[in-house]
Amino acid sequence: MHDVGGRGEPFHNFPAAVAEIAAGSAQGKRLEIWFQDEARIGQKNKITRRWAKRGTRPSAPHDQRTRSAYIFGAICPKQGKAAALVMPWCDTHAMNQHLIEISRNVADNAHAVLIMDQAGWHMSNNLVVPGNITILPLPPKSPELNPVENIWQFMRDNWLSNRVFKSYEDIVDHCCYAWRTLQQRPWKIMSIGRRHWAQGF
Repeated sequence: MHDVGGRGEPFHNFPAAVAEIAAGSAQGKRLEIWFQDEARIGQKNKITRRWAKRGTRPSAPHDQRTRSAYIFGAICPKQGKAAALVMPWCDTHAMNQHLIEISRNVADNAHAVLIMDQAGWHMSNNLVVPGNITILPLPPKSPELNPVENIWQFMRDNWLSNRVFKSYEDIVDHCCYAWRTLQQRPWKIMSIGRRHWAQGF
């Protein structure tokens, strides 16, 4: 059960699920609510809106080459924190590396509830979940509930669209720059990522 726009309850037992984590794997530590997702950024890039003089038709570069990279991104909206890796592939091994990176960003006295979709590499039996993280999957086919989707749109609109990437290395450099710039704006992470149903834990 969820509402359009992702501002309501993602599934009816969310508070109960969080309470169970708090009483169990969190071992009495305070909880940090995190959201996770991946985005493919490539040479065959999207065209987004841009400023132009009224009455003119602005041009934008559009590349047909196919080199790409994946941003594995996670945010903790309440704390304004973020953790990411840029990887050449999207699989369980890459997800395991991202879980390690998220784990490093969880406060010492906290336990992370990591909310993400049910992609195959998220649910793999070979996933190695650090002890300070518990995964809580979103309902199927509900990307609107994940605020990282809105983070991707913000990053594309501001740093990753309407450009030509020279190489794979250039893609990685731009992805890293965009994410580091986002991290320097914790208020933006809070603003984009806040969901009222995920507050108060």
